[in-house]
Amino acid sequence: MTNELEDRAMCESRKSCAEACPTHCETSPIDEVAHIAQVLETQGRFGLTRSFIQHGTMSVHAHVISVARAGLAMAERLERLGIRIDRASLIRGALLHDYFLYDWHDPDPSHRLHGFTHPFAALARAEEDFDDLTERERNIISRHMFPLVPIPPTCREAWLVCLADKVCALHETIAGRIPKRSTGGKEVSL
Repeated sequence: MTNELEDRAMCESRKSCAEACPTHCETSPIDEVAHIAQVLETQGRFGLTRSFIQHGTMSVHAHVISVARAGLAMAERLERLGIRIDRASLIRGALLHDYFLYDWHDPDPSHRLHGFTHPFAALARAEEDFDDLTERERNIISRHMFPLVPIPPTCREAWLVCLADKVCALHETIAGRIPKRSTGGKEVSL
């Protein structure tokens, strides 16, 4: 019964992606992410994420693109093992997981607990702009900060985005601080 429900949900998700865009977007994961990002930009305020810094010097926009691509790479490995993943919800949820639309580095007192509160701000902004969010996408957005936000994700896609977010955030935060060494004309991070 669960597989039948999952099949139906996956089919509906693909249908909604196809309805939102007549272009066949499964040419490559990068194209798939870029295409859905473009749709979000035309239908909402996704372009504003370019204006805010997330980690280090990385914009929120670049961060969520990286998280979507990393999550999709993890999903592809699971799909090869026969584990079903709702790719459209994973990508949309990843792109919207930090859709809070403010500069959390500002000394505004309301930003002091950003790590704990931004998933809910992101979900509220996403619900304002996109009335077609799926339950999986809502779960991805609101639970991506587990365990800092103590309620764990309840679907595979949310777990993948939660993990991809941690990996990407760590890389973005420390990559610029790690000295590079030269190896015969080629720069390599240590």
